[in-house]
Amino acid sequence: MQDSQLTQEEISQLTEADWKQRLSADEYHVMREKGTERPFTGIYNETNESGIYRCKGCGAKLFDSSSKFNASCGWPSFDQGIDNDAIAEHVDNSLGMTRTEVTCSNCGAHLGHVFPDGPRETTGMRYCINSVSIDLDADTKE
Repeated sequence: MQDSQLTQEEISQLTEADWKQRLSADEYHVMREKGTERPFTGIYNETNESGIYRCKGCGAKLFDSSSKFNASCGWPSFDQGIDNDAIAEHVDNSLGMTRTEVTCSNCGAHLGHVFPDGPRETTGMRYCINSVSIDLDADTKE
């Protein structure tokens, strides 16, 4: 777990070789090559612990555990980011379909995708996130 968030200057100096050294092979595949982990295999899929989920690549705060819900889709799901600037959205036309990819706004790491089928009583959104792209900073609240 990173003690603090990397700055834009620090991120801009990282080469792909640096990213490969910082991340495991699975983390690199997901976060830098836009891969995905197999459903129901991630460590945070069924976690209900309180805290802040941070980007594994740079330590940026992404999600508060209070926004996590069980979507039964195989990946940790959240109905919103920690704030409007934490996550960037991009059109993803891969795999013969149009989806909305979500990345860390700070370092650009691929996190997963967002879908408009989340809890209607909150935002209606489901941020479907790869466990390998996040770290839980337990008992930390925004």
